[in-house]
Amino acid sequence: MRRRLRNTGTEPVTRYLIRISVDRYPGDPEQSNAHYRAHPLTWDELDLTATCRGEPMRWQAKHDHDAFKEIWLLFDNEHGRFLLYPGESVWIEYAYTVGDDKWGNWFQRAVRLPTEQLEVQLVFPTALDPVVWGTETPMTAEASTLRTPPVRRDDGEQRAFTWITTTPALHARYRLEWRFRAQPEHETDQEEFS
Repeated sequence: MRRRLRNTGTEPVTRYLIRISVDRYPGDPEQSNAHYRAHPLTWDELDLTATCRGEPMRWQAKHDHDAFKEIWLLFDNEHGRFLLYPGESVWIEYAYTVGDDKWGNWFQRAVRLPTEQLEVQLVFPTALDPVVWGTETPMTAEASTLRTPPVRRDDGEQRAFTWITTTPALHARYRLEWRFRAQPEHETDQEEFS
């Protein structure tokens, strides 16, 4: 994940909240709950890392549940603080790993802060023959198909899908889903999101 943050307030920003939420069986909450009770998402498997201005960021757990984690990314590390002061902007990057046995074939981003541009890129092995589609769910209506399709680009052994929207609606959810036409549904591989 890569985000450009801008401090439009009057106080320095000392931390930024992120959420990692998994759902292997969307649409079947009972099956998902049973799955995560038996196989909870763990900090070790996430292997979360974060950086800001080339500096590693410390992180602190806010909520630790079987199927989701909320984490404060802190603008500091063992070498000092690098706060985001009023009027400044900065890129932060964070990465984590979740196996598709826990994640599923989807990626969703909720817009919780005013956002100028949202870009999602998914990269898969070409050999799996992936297809991607998406939906937008505003706060006040049902989900609908994305207004613009993800753009596909093949590059040797990788197939990338990129979807961009400018000024996404506050509180909207944007969801991209995929299917591997060359892989039976019951097989699983490790997916990395960064």
